[in-house]
Amino acid sequence: MTDASPPLAGVVGWPIGHSRSPALHGHWLSRYGIDGHYVPLGIAPANFETAIRALPKLGFRGVNITTPYKQTVMSLADQISDRAALIGAANTLSFREGGGIYADNTDGHGFIENLRQNAPGWSARSGPCLVIGAGGAARAVICALMNAGAPEIRIANRTRQRADGLKDQYGARVTVVDWNRASDAMAGAMTIVNTTSLGMTGQPPLNLSFTAAHGDAVVTDIVYSPLITPFLAEAAANNLRTVDGLGMLLHQAAPGFRQWFGRDPEVDAELRRAVQAA
Repeated sequence: MTDASPPLAGVVGWPIGHSRSPALHGHWLSRYGIDGHYVPLGIAPANFETAIRALPKLGFRGVNITTPYKQTVMSLADQISDRAALIGAANTLSFREGGGIYADNTDGHGFIENLRQNAPGWSARSGPCLVIGAGGAARAVICALMNAGAPEIRIANRTRQRADGLKDQYGARVTVVDWNRASDAMAGAMTIVNTTSLGMTGQPPLNLSFTAAHGDAVVTDIVYSPLITPFLAEAAANNLRTVDGLGMLLHQAAPGFRQWFGRDPEVDAELRRAVQAA
């Protein structure tokens, strides 16, 4: 490869056929007339480390990382961003001169920017936040909400021990709520987030009551297939503002695109249509 080669990036996962990232980045490359490529890379676990270390030599400037490698990849990085270290996972790699690997996590950035764009006037500072779930996605959301100034973050998870672990890690602003009290914990919460896979196509719904929710609360779901999950539909039926999860996917991609292709991309209705059609 020479310096004149078109910039190359991609997304690594196993499996990878479901990823909408190629359509997302492909839209931006076409839109801005960039002579570059973004490709899906299905890499089996046994080959993961070897493949990642080979990518810089093949001309890749970086890759996105998706299931099941967001935590695994941390051990391969030469440098880790503060937010990736705090979350314990990375979704964006950039390859430096000499092949060094820089790991970052842009999921929290995507989450916050999605709310700011699609719930005008929303602020994490406006009141307590309720986070449903305690997995990797919850970590990214909690870190982002804390950085954005949330005064209190309530966590409800089926397995309380995992939620307790997040409180131990993130401190006094975190309150753990028993799973059977999740609906009650909506009282006074100004941001309500589902970070679980419940409600995703092929998964059972997340059944919670919004009766106790504050009338000005914003409800969001990180799931984007379907776009309107049962969780969001129920919130809307209770006259609450809702934000779907697709915008989080779109916004989390922007920092990587900027790093690899040198252009600050727009997240707008045209991009949403392109990714939904993929």
